[in-house]
Amino acid sequence: MVAIRLVLFLLSVGLVISTFFSALSTFVLPRAARSRLNQWVFGFLRRIFEVILHFVHDYPRRDAIMAYYAPVGLMLLLPTWYVLLALGYTGIYLAIGVGTWVDALLLSLSSLLTIGFATSTHLPVNLLVFSEAFFGLVMVGLLIAYLPTMYAAFSRREESVNLLEIRAGNPPSAIEMIQRFSRIHGLERLTDYWRDWEIWFADVEESHTVLEALVFFRSPRADHSWVTAAGAVLDAAALSQSAVAIDPDPAAQLCIRAGYLALRRIADHFELPYNPDPHFPEVPISITQAEFFEALDRLEAGGVPLKPDREQAWKDFGGWRVNYDQALLALCMLTMPPLAPWSSDRAPYAHKQSPKPPAINQKSSG
Repeated sequence: MVAIRLVLFLLSVGLVISTFFSALSTFVLPRAARSRLNQWVFGFLRRIFEVILHFVHDYPRRDAIMAYYAPVGLMLLLPTWYVLLALGYTGIYLAIGVGTWVDALLLSLSSLLTIGFATSTHLPVNLLVFSEAFFGLVMVGLLIAYLPTMYAAFSRREESVNLLEIRAGNPPSAIEMIQRFSRIHGLERLTDYWRDWEIWFADVEESHTVLEALVFFRSPRADHSWVTAAGAVLDAAALSQSAVAIDPDPAAQLCIRAGYLALRRIADHFELPYNPDPHFPEVPISITQAEFFEALDRLEAGGVPLKPDREQAWKDFGGWRVNYDQALLALCMLTMPPLAPWSSDRAPYAHKQSPKPPAINQKSSG
């Protein structure tokens, strides 16, 4: 009997400690750390949402449903932790001889929720009661402090996503972006833009691995997405370095590197598959050569100066794109963004969405 109580005590203490560290890694730890408990909560909730989405094929309605996924998952963490703490302390109280399992459960719930209707006259038990009440209050306080930090990062992310529509259209297109810079600003002004997005990628990488729920928070507008915005900027930088007749720009190259590192590290955090050392053309990309040449025709029709050797431009573009192609599409599958050219339009779930984005070779507007 003593051995059984000892095993129950140790298992219950382990449950309490693991639950506390799950909250600690979610709310306090200033680095990326995967919590298996959070994985189970969000994974179970994702399956429920996928069942619902199975019956919805209109994208605005799908987006409206998925907008609740991250907030609901985040709010479910607190009651999940409370239930596990209550069970853990129930086991501890049982192991040290606090009545029946019903008495132990009532004492645990009374302590955790700080209601205080169940008490004890023994000092060791009361110390445990105080520790449980402390954990309960800490969990609520951490969640309250966590939300402003997360929404501040969300606001920084969405500001750049919204501004991108001005230069890259909606849905965001690398072709549209280069054409508008060529007409309005001049291609030499792209350098400043690459620097801004290099900073954006670094911020997104840090915030979306530390505050992992941010990955699933959808933009305020159903037709915007941080994933498709990232893809459009990276494609524009890759096109400018491979096909546009301008001097090589270190800012564009650093932007691409910052972008694919950010996408890869977020993909790593969610254990999404991709080739970590791809080489083009041995590893193909999701853009075909015909699509690339159509894009060049569109750029040329818009007055953008192009390099004469299109075959070499294709090889150079593939050499840039291969670094982020798989990670980009994997994140599209994870987040289910609206359709956009050269990113979410070629993810396996894309056929369930409507309307489709404009073809890549359509004439630019505005």
